[in-house]
Amino acid sequence: MIEASEHFYHDDPNVGPADVRTRLRDVEYFFLGNGLMQAAVQWAPAGEGTPIGLLVMNPDRLRKKREALTMDAELGLAPTQITVEIAGRSQVATAGKVTAAWDEQAIVPTVSVRWRGPGLKVEERFSCPTWNTPVLCREVTLHNAGGKRLACAVTTGVGARRLTRTVTLPARGRKTLRIGYTLQPARDRVDVAWLTRQPVDAECRRFWSGLARVRLGNARLDHFFRASCRQLPVTVSRRGCMDGSIWQYNLEWMRDQAMVALAFTMIGATGPATTVFDRLLRKFVTPDGDTLDSSEKRNPAEVELDQNGLLLMTLRDHVSWTGDPTLVRRHWRKIKAVAEYPLQEVFRHPASGLLCNTREFWERHAGHGIEPGMEQIYQTCVVLGLQAGAELARLTGHEAEAQRWDAESRRLKTAMLEDPKFRLHDERGFIKRRAPDGSVQETVEPQAAVQLPAGVPLGAAGPHYLNPDTSNVLPIAFGLIPPRSDLARRTLKTVETLWNQDWKNGGYGRYHVSSEPDSPGGWPFAALFVARAAAEAGQDAKVWRVLRWLDALPGARAGTWFEFYGQRLAPPFPQVGIVVWNWAELVVLYVQHLLGVRPGVNGLEIRPHLPKGLKRADAELRVRGRKLKLAIRTGTAGQPPRITVNGRPWRGA
Repeated sequence: MIEASEHFYHDDPNVGPADVRTRLRDVEYFFLGNGLMQAAVQWAPAGEGTPIGLLVMNPDRLRKKREALTMDAELGLAPTQITVEIAGRSQVATAGKVTAAWDEQAIVPTVSVRWRGPGLKVEERFSCPTWNTPVLCREVTLHNAGGKRLACAVTTGVGARRLTRTVTLPARGRKTLRIGYTLQPARDRVDVAWLTRQPVDAECRRFWSGLARVRLGNARLDHFFRASCRQLPVTVSRRGCMDGSIWQYNLEWMRDQAMVALAFTMIGATGPATTVFDRLLRKFVTPDGDTLDSSEKRNPAEVELDQNGLLLMTLRDHVSWTGDPTLVRRHWRKIKAVAEYPLQEVFRHPASGLLCNTREFWERHAGHGIEPGMEQIYQTCVVLGLQAGAELARLTGHEAEAQRWDAESRRLKTAMLEDPKFRLHDERGFIKRRAPDGSVQETVEPQAAVQLPAGVPLGAAGPHYLNPDTSNVLPIAFGLIPPRSDLARRTLKTVETLWNQDWKNGGYGRYHVSSEPDSPGGWPFAALFVARAAAEAGQDAKVWRVLRWLDALPGARAGTWFEFYGQRLAPPFPQVGIVVWNWAELVVLYVQHLLGVRPGVNGLEIRPHLPKGLKRADAELRVRGRKLKLAIRTGTAGQPPRITVNGRPWRGA
């Protein structure tokens, strides 16, 4: 059984300066980088932590926030602030008097910070303007707002290392200073120095200017897509390393990274996408086709079988978008093993043929009360993964495998949807799990060995319900069933009870709060599952509710969201971090569901679902190396939308 200690961490946010805490009141994090370095500009406007702090990290070394290379053990991020001394008085950005935002005009992602002191205005601009050097540039522009000349001493630094420069500002004049923060990975430190000019290179500008653009005519929704495109590429190192939740777990998941790689592909970052897929197939798939979660290999009772299917699904989509099957040919043995792994007898339920073990989608296991049984999402992902695998097999000349996987996919789909005793739905819609005897596992009871801390719902008196569960909407979002069928309608209705369960700030929980072994709260990427399914089902109000909830959360201005929004018990649990998967889900929601763009191995489908209130959408995407300029205009009542591609009416391809 998975050890209880795997769930526990010992990073106490109450030890050390306030900046070591990830969750500061109203905090926003703007992430920058280029795959060689990772940085975050912290904006803490409410008085907790350093108002403007700079975190620099090595993306190949996953660490807690307190271990960022610019974090001082006693002073936190305060040394990274800009201090301007004039006539013996120090001026610094203060809470409530400083603003931070993305520069919407910059090609390379740039964070603009503004603050002022007596007679002085300061603008700071942070960016990573080069592609092949791990350097962040900070431009500091001082504006003399008065009619007299000012002599200023500008100071900043990293930890105990300080930089100071004296400048003279003419009346109503300005001057710009530049500071470079260079990561030295071998020395595990950041060097800081004055720069004579901002470093730039054409490759960096080409990368950022080549990414997808989506405009929905709604400023906040457009901001979410831009923020996702700006920050997704900086969360993955050049070798494909990615923390599932930045500063939180310091671990990697096949599932998360496959979804991120798909989002990379959709926004046109095919280089990083290929790197991630290649690394997953080399490092995260064993020779027999097992996949890693939490950077660990599991025994068959505890493997997450959805990962096998999801890897095949996302890889097929990558090939469809790029038109390049090179990865499939290069890693065919691993791909075949991934498809075959769930079909082993050890997972096969004899009476139904469904896949059976004691792990569930959200990583609970026997210690949490998960009994041997058939998990709905494991069937769904493997059904669709085998279909995807069959497409890849035919594309690369492996017809025998294609026929076998198609047949196994049909068999499994028929069992999960139609078996009179074991099908994975009932009057509520999709259900989470059935036991081997066909009964629904409705509740769980944790084992003492799991050592649940006091205060978590699963540790309280029962019953602890498994249903409903947001993963039950994924067969709708993934297209396993017709999205406007009665089964889809019943499923979405049942999942509504997960909104605002034991909290008041909105959001869907992952599942019924009574079976939560961690901290209750709304989860952005679980909510986005529901939004994706609702978009397909034409339930626009639910799509809007999720997006408006995201817009109301701390993090919306930067476009970064925590794993969940609730009171985290830390320790023993890790501090909550920034989940990269959130950005991937947003990209997929916009591109695949709202715009409805779905390249296939043999063609392109465009089937938009613009929620009520959106009249138009314009997008620039890249499909098979060619630019696709898409314009969608909603029709009158009962009429389909008007679609043009590269200026011509769309009639399908």
